[in-house]
Order: sequence, then structure tokens, then C-alpha cells
Amino acid sequence: MRLDDEGGRAVRLRDVSLDDIDAYVSMRCDPGMMAELGGPLPREGIEAKVRSDVDDCIAGRAWVLMIVPDDAHPHEVAGSVVLWSHAPDGEELSEIGWMVLPEFQGRGLGKAAVHAVLSRARQESRWGVVHAFPGVSNAASNGICRALGFALVGEQQVTFGDRILHTNHWRIDPCADLVALSQREVDAG
Repeated sequence: MRLDDEGGRAVRLRDVSLDDIDAYVSMRCDPGMMAELGGPLPREGIEAKVRSDVDDCIAGRAWVLMIVPDDAHPHEVAGSVVLWSHAPDGEELSEIGWMVLPEFQGRGLGKAAVHAVLSRARQESRWGVVHAFPGVSNAASNGICRALGFALVGEQQVTFGDRILHTNHWRIDPCADLVALSQREVDAG
């Protein structure tokens, strides 16, 4: 699926598939990739996580999308962006999260992919207010939130994979707050 962000940049996103186990391992089991999320996850269980994400995608419970950097190589993955609903404190909320592999960072792919997913949420009038919880020291992800029009709610402790993380809590109403991006802004990352 190609989604256009409002800057006119086409971002290739595709649903997660069972073929994405290696990409999940690269993203979730690598110490560098997981530094802001409490460290790498164990390799055991990755297949089950991919299966669960595929099932959630098929059932429409979540958008689990892989960022494809080159149309000529649809199985090459630069990262992922996920939008889902859950009730961490008993109250339902929609959350977005993303990861971009190191070799693809700094190209604007993460910002363009997050923008495209929020644009789709707005077009489909789905998900309502969307929350993001990047680590307080994750300058790149906090920068994406700031650039796209998220409002900083404050710092918050969240649980991820049985770990307590110190995060910034951001929120955005894609229907009212999403900032249009120029091609220059997307290219700048």
C-alpha cells in the first residue's frame, strides 16, 4: 500500500506478514534498537509476536505496517509503524509507535510513515485521539512528535514488555492537529 503524506511524498507501507520474523529480530532483539525500550527482547517468542501482529492486522484490531524503502524490494524493511488501541489503566486509548533500523535512519522515513498513518486515520475517521510514548531521551522520536503537531502532555512511566520506561506522553487528534509536511521537511528527517 502506498500512502501519501500531506507533503506529497509516497511512503510504501505494507501489512506485517509471517515473512517478517527476521525484521522483528533486527528491531526487537538488537541492543541498539531497543536501548530506549529497556534493552533487547529475547529471541524466543518472536515468531509468536509476529503471528499475533498478523492476526491483529487481519482482524482490524491494529495497523501493523512495515516501512518499505524501495518498491523494487518489497521484502526489505526499514522499520515499522503500529497503531492500536488498548486500556493500560482501564481507559481505552489509541497508541502509535515506530522503529526505524539504523541503516535507514536520518532519511525522513519514520516521520513520513507516521504522518502517512495519521493521515489515513484522519481519512478513515478511526482511532480518535492518538497517543505516543517515546523515551524522554529519544530525541529523534520526540522530534517526530513535535514536528507532526503532537502536544506534549508530560512525562510518564509506562510498562513495555514487563519493563518500566520513563517516557514523554504525547497526544494528537489527527482530524484537528496533524501538521502538513513539505517535501523539504520530510527529506530533512
